[in-house]
Amino acid sequence: MAKASMSKRRHKGGDETAVRGRILEAAFASFMKSGYATASTLEIATRARVSKRELYALVGNKQEMLIACIGERAKRFDVPADLPALRDRETLEQVLASFGTKLVREVSDPTVIAVFRLAIGEAVQAPEVARVLNSIGRDASRAALRKIMAGAQASGLLAGRPAELAEQFGGLLWRDLLVSLLLGVAERPNPREIAGRARDAAAAFLQLHPLPNDGQTGERRDKPACCRGCKSPTGKEVANPS
Repeated sequence: MAKASMSKRRHKGGDETAVRGRILEAAFASFMKSGYATASTLEIATRARVSKRELYALVGNKQEMLIACIGERAKRFDVPADLPALRDRETLEQVLASFGTKLVREVSDPTVIAVFRLAIGEAVQAPEVARVLNSIGRDASRAALRKIMAGAQASGLLAGRPAELAEQFGGLLWRDLLVSLLLGVAERPNPREIAGRARDAAAAFLQLHPLPNDGQTGERRDKPACCRGCKSPTGKEVANPS
């Protein structure tokens, strides 16, 4: 009896998950076709082949549908739990190139570009679209990149604020590609082009940010100790007597 009841609950849960997915697909299609402000819950329910009561019970109102649609796509930007330990610059470069490849691949997807265009198109009538996209979608990728930068900083591989480092890498990675995709004046790069762009961005970023003790203001590692000078008791550097 208990097993039958549990099986029934699982079956019901699975059905609800499938219906919820159908509602979100219908909502996304309606937003793309009619615009967020114009799309009605009746239109979405009709597309999803559910009643409005089911629609509200399983997902919620129109804004909650929008949040769920964007949130599902934002999950793609999570940093994997099995991220390699950042013990050296080579590993850091590989991690940045890998993340950059994933980021460009996901964001350049036509459906994601469509969401950006929707947010821009609805900026006046429904500014909440842009707010949701920024707070859920874009913040996910920025947080993941900041996490990588913070790990590299903790390992002594980078100096600087993780948020600023993440912004710099993002600039090198995208350049003007995202704007060109939004305007429709560029085609989505193929997988090989995306990987090459990410590798170039990672290499350029690390050139701009040498190891913290390899900077121009620090002591040169290739200089023998006897040529570096020493400090007096007052802390001032004096010429090496030898």
